[in-house]
Amino acid sequence: MTDTYTPPKVWTWDSESGGKFASINRPIAGPTHDKELPRGEHPFQLYSLATPNGVKVTVMLEELLAAGHKGAEYDAYLINIGEGDQFGSGFVGVNPNSKIPALMDLSGDKEVRVFESGAILLHLAEKFDAFLGPNEKRAEMISWLFWQMGSAPYLGGGFGHFYAYAPEKWEYPINRFAMETKRQLDVLNHQLAENKYIAGDEYTIADIAIWSWYGALALGRLYEAAEFLDVESYEHVQRWAKEINDRPAVKRGVMVNRSWGDLDKQLHERHAAEDFETRTADKLEPAAE
Repeated sequence: MTDTYTPPKVWTWDSESGGKFASINRPIAGPTHDKELPRGEHPFQLYSLATPNGVKVTVMLEELLAAGHKGAEYDAYLINIGEGDQFGSGFVGVNPNSKIPALMDLSGDKEVRVFESGAILLHLAEKFDAFLGPNEKRAEMISWLFWQMGSAPYLGGGFGHFYAYAPEKWEYPINRFAMETKRQLDVLNHQLAENKYIAGDEYTIADIAIWSWYGALALGRLYEAAEFLDVESYEHVQRWAKEINDRPAVKRGVMVNRSWGDLDKQLHERHAAEDFETRTADKLEPAAE
């Protein structure tokens, strides 16, 4: 960064910030257009995209189903944030913050909206009394869940933005957020050196939340930054990330609402378990003429 910026007395929005997602960034809330959300037949209606925050919820729902909780059946609809789907009136009605994921719980007498990925994980875990860990470890587990919610913005909005998405690469912010990201990886590495999972011996929603960001980073799936951050050096994070990655429910969950990458790993919408075999993007693509 060579130019010196003097902030005005009052900031005004007079130009796009540049970089990826600039066209959808804005300093105001509320819908930009009228668009109702679709609904399926299952107790849970999910509106999302397979970003790390979105993956948390689809992995959780697939884990619940794998554990025998049939009441966790869900319909998942893709929200294309690049096209501004999150600013439609229906989506804003479910999440006034216009961020994925957003969930409608239709399982009770009254419809319940739940937004923010950590809140959705906790809502589902408490509803089914699953993936909460033992009572004596509950405070520890929730502490790590909230750690993820507070830490990931430094990884995604900080490091990821300046390293991968900003219109230019500037040394100061990249160094600042790379240092913080590596500190967070080291925090996890120390914790996992003495624990099988994040909060002890049991797999919980804290693992699901943290894996979706830091597991993906450790496995080289975020920002093409694995070598830059030397993620292989965090041996205990690597062990944990690979073990969770091998869970069948996790393999399914990361496919839901995915719209990039290998076509056979993209399940744009999910309405039934058989969709993983019959409705991936490679099977829905029209045959080349």
